[in-house]
Amino acid sequence: MASGEVTDVGVRRRGCCGGGAVFPEPSFASWGAYGSALLETGPRLRDRLTARSHADVEVHAVRGRSGAEMRRELNWWDLAWFGVGAVIGAGIFVLTGQEAKEVAGPAVVLSYAVSGVSAMLSVFCYTEFAIEIPVAGGSFAYLRVELGDFMAFIAAGNILLEYCIGGAAVARSWTSYFATLLNHHPNDFRIHATSLTEDYNRLDPIAVVVIALICIFAVMSTKGSSRFNYVLSIVHFAVIIFIIGAGLSKAKLSNLTDDFAPFGARGIFAASAVLFFAYIGFDAVSTMAEETKNPAKDIPIGLVSAMVLTTVVYCILALTLCLMQPYRDIDADAPFSVAFTAVGMGWAKYIVAFGALKGMTTVLLVGAVGQARYLTHIARAHMAPPCFAVVSPRWGTPVRATVAMLAATAIIAFFTDLGILSNLLSISTLFIFMLVAVALLVRRYYVTGETSNTNRNKLIACLVVILISSIATASYWGLAADGGWAAYVVTVPAWFVATLYLQLMVPKARVPAMWGVPLVPWLPSASIFINIFLLGSIDGKSFMRFSIWTVALLAYYFSIGLHASYDTAKALAAEAAVAKVEEGGRKATDITG
Repeated sequence: MASGEVTDVGVRRRGCCGGGAVFPEPSFASWGAYGSALLETGPRLRDRLTARSHADVEVHAVRGRSGAEMRRELNWWDLAWFGVGAVIGAGIFVLTGQEAKEVAGPAVVLSYAVSGVSAMLSVFCYTEFAIEIPVAGGSFAYLRVELGDFMAFIAAGNILLEYCIGGAAVARSWTSYFATLLNHHPNDFRIHATSLTEDYNRLDPIAVVVIALICIFAVMSTKGSSRFNYVLSIVHFAVIIFIIGAGLSKAKLSNLTDDFAPFGARGIFAASAVLFFAYIGFDAVSTMAEETKNPAKDIPIGLVSAMVLTTVVYCILALTLCLMQPYRDIDADAPFSVAFTAVGMGWAKYIVAFGALKGMTTVLLVGAVGQARYLTHIARAHMAPPCFAVVSPRWGTPVRATVAMLAATAIIAFFTDLGILSNLLSISTLFIFMLVAVALLVRRYYVTGETSNTNRNKLIACLVVILISSIATASYWGLAADGGWAAYVVTVPAWFVATLYLQLMVPKARVPAMWGVPLVPWLPSASIFINIFLLGSIDGKSFMRFSIWTVALLAYYFSIGLHASYDTAKALAAEAAVAKVEEGGRKATDITG
């Protein structure tokens, strides 16, 4: 063939757009082939918009593209500690002070509870999917099976964004607490680049070094990372117990009760949207299903127990802080350290800083493990260059994906301010969690070839009403600062009626084989509503940045991702057809023989 040698997915030795190992699909074999592919964008988009993968394809055919297998070494104990390590870090030690002082007051305790409920509903959805589709792709694989390639790609871009900016935010917070430990201001360890704009001119080399060290740990061994994680997590919990005990010994009830919710309900929910950052990371545990010995048993125990423990710890820590100081006096940058100094226990700030560093280290480690597995599976689907799908035979880990993701994280951490990162991260994550809840409802109520057109249309109508009523509620909340409750009298009952109709009038098409979300459709529908509602509490500038990222994603998809995934899907279909013919030939031979 003139354009080069072809393998099972059309790999070429040369081609356009970096060809070969970077973009090996037929559409990139030459500039002429690429031009022809671009002319086919419309028909190909129609094909991929409605194309849904199959769970067996994700678990077997797609996973096989990595070459070596990931090692099945993890049990529920590992997953639980990974869950705790992934979540308890920068959020509680950094954002609590900011939100208590400026947004919610002592009612920040309720803000943590609201965010925890939302996170728990998402945990249920992720758990069912991780058991049914135990692959490294996490929510990307789940959405690809239930909502199709296009929505999976949009989610994939936001997943990668979530992990990059989340890791960057934690790494910059690591520098802040390291400075506290040494009696310095964080900016003493940062380089002030006056030629850059204000939110990007404090360059953080320590964050880059920390990320590089985490990369080495994540590459070497998942089981080794797990052991390191739960040792650090145990130390971290010892510090948390000290903070709670010592803090409550200096508690004044009047600090909590004199002005509990100074900013009202709006402040509570606005803080909840930002504090959702503190719960981000548990979805990384679902990406480890491929490396779990017994997913049906280990994943529910590990994920749910980790989230329950985390929510309780967060609420108690926030309560302790608000009892130690009046909310107006809480420091926005290092709240616990300053609070102990204010009550005459200045020495305790070193223990707090030490505990915070331990917690942020485990968050970075688990995030590094999770984000690499997301990129690995996205690359397996050829929506990212397939060279990132390779699993190292020596280490049993996706080395290339780990290095690539942490390099991107380090670049963002080097430049970008924490405030920008936390708000943008919350938008991306809430959006993904909402899509996973929608996908779970689709999985329970729709099976191709079995669900009737009537029931399919009922499901679509219910989902549309649930989404529109949730968006309307969030929009009214976000835009009508001093509005009444009239709109909610329409939007909330609309959500309730649509969910009730789905329960009573649309038969379920599938029952989970091993473990399933309870109270379907109510819990997934509530997850959709709460996630969208919290999105309505995030500031407009963050949505502008999110829109810019979405436009960039679509540009990549229409120019590269669409054509790569289209070629890969056609190659898979051809392989399946050949296998079917060969199987039929064997059966015929057996019969005649």
